[in-house]
Amino acid sequence: MAMSPLQLGLIFAGIVLVVGVIIYNWWQERRVRKGIDSAFRRADTSIPAVEEEPVTRVEPTLRGADGNDDGPDDFATSSTARAPAGAVPAYRPPAPAPGEDVWQPPMDIVARGPVESATYVALATAAPMGAGGGAIRQPDSDIECIVKLQPARPVGVGALAAGLHARMGKRLRWFGRAMADGPWQALASDTRGEFVELAACLLLADRNGAASRPQLDTFVRVLGELAPLLPAAMSVPDVGAETDRAETLDRLCAEVDVQIGLTVLKGDANGIPGTKLRGVAEAAGFRLASGGRFEWVDGDTGHVLYTLQNVRNEPFTVDTLRTSATNGVVLVLDVPRVPDPPRAFDQMKLAAKRMAHTLAAELVDDNRRPLDDAALAAIRKQVEAAGDALVDSGIEPGSPRALALFGA
Repeated sequence: MAMSPLQLGLIFAGIVLVVGVIIYNWWQERRVRKGIDSAFRRADTSIPAVEEEPVTRVEPTLRGADGNDDGPDDFATSSTARAPAGAVPAYRPPAPAPGEDVWQPPMDIVARGPVESATYVALATAAPMGAGGGAIRQPDSDIECIVKLQPARPVGVGALAAGLHARMGKRLRWFGRAMADGPWQALASDTRGEFVELAACLLLADRNGAASRPQLDTFVRVLGELAPLLPAAMSVPDVGAETDRAETLDRLCAEVDVQIGLTVLKGDANGIPGTKLRGVAEAAGFRLASGGRFEWVDGDTGHVLYTLQNVRNEPFTVDTLRTSATNGVVLVLDVPRVPDPPRAFDQMKLAAKRMAHTLAAELVDDNRRPLDDAALAAIRKQVEAAGDALVDSGIEPGSPRALALFGA
């Protein structure tokens, strides 16, 4: 039976309505996703750069009580560029002789000031962190800004695809719980399962400085735009308070951030051929790594215990080692990033002595005076003190927490 014009009209109108709803929903979803993508891009580009005053990079030195460089009584430790405000180099290196290469070993000496006791308490009361490698497998509320999401129904990582890869200028980690009050599980793009609670964790400080207010604002805004898509309720900390926490944490880390260097220097004009240096370094257990330096890696833990760098501030590469020479190298111990810093220093000291002997070079300080056993013993005491200061502040040297705070 033929349909009347009214029936045909109603059918056509229904089809148009359904198509219109589908198109409208598609447009709405596309607009929201564009907003999230834009927020992620702003996380990388909208944070203003902060100019930092240049820091003179120098090596540890031995100074007498009268200020002259004649003894180990007043050994000054070195600290990285993340120094407290007002920190100044302990001395200025001597001017190079005419025709001599200008070099600055990768060490910074800074005046160490007192740290408020409350700053230490904030980390010292945290759950102890192990010294093993790898990331902490749960949120660390003492060093991270944490935003929690409670989805209306369990969700998989596919729903967090954009958030998992967001770049905020600081390390971002995601965790999930498969059941209420269950253990946290680190999330990656290939993580399986569904989760009833999620936690996004932004690191508050690293060697580039404290997380800024714009970074934290962007972090919270991006999570706020992601939450309705799940949908999920969101628990957000006060951004102003988190900014203050980041600055306090950064000041604490600056107080205990210490690196130590030992220089092996060749006195003759020919220097050390790169091919010979590479052979000696690899025989001693070093391996050429990215960044233009050699690394000595502990085979049991996978930790880099110390590094070998060019005193010329020129990176080592396979090509440069094959075609050029250098007048010396610096062995560097990054105290916060190694378990048992005194033991690591003892190993580095022996490696430096053996390398100096093999290369017919000298083990010297920044003023090119030989380092004897008394001077090396004084340096070791400073390494012990630096390790103790880290432990007292709640940061176990070489722990996942230390690797996060004292990374770039």
